[in-house]
Amino acid sequence: MFLEMTPKPNPVAAHRERQRARGLQRLDLQIAREDAPLLRAVAASLANPERAAAARLLLRHHFTPAPPRSLKDLLSQAPFDDLDLERPRDMGRPLDL
Repeated sequence: MFLEMTPKPNPVAAHRERQRARGLQRLDLQIAREDAPLLRAVAASLANPERAAAARLLLRHHFTPAPPRSLKDLLSQAPFDDLDLERPRDMGRPLDL
């Protein structure tokens, strides 16, 4: 007679699954030692419902790259006021065919 053994659920895996169900994601970082308190403070601000919106806005404003602009936008903002864009109508040397 054999007893059927069922594996015990891993408590760490169960905890992480509950966190995922709450919409949280685990993140591991390799950072400089002096930056650890700063990143812990940022994480705490993002986890605090009263400060999360302001923290996200500040972080997105500072670290999100600007959307790419088209060539037309870049040219419209370029300082072309001092440039002479007129070309002389020189047809070159005479050519006998």
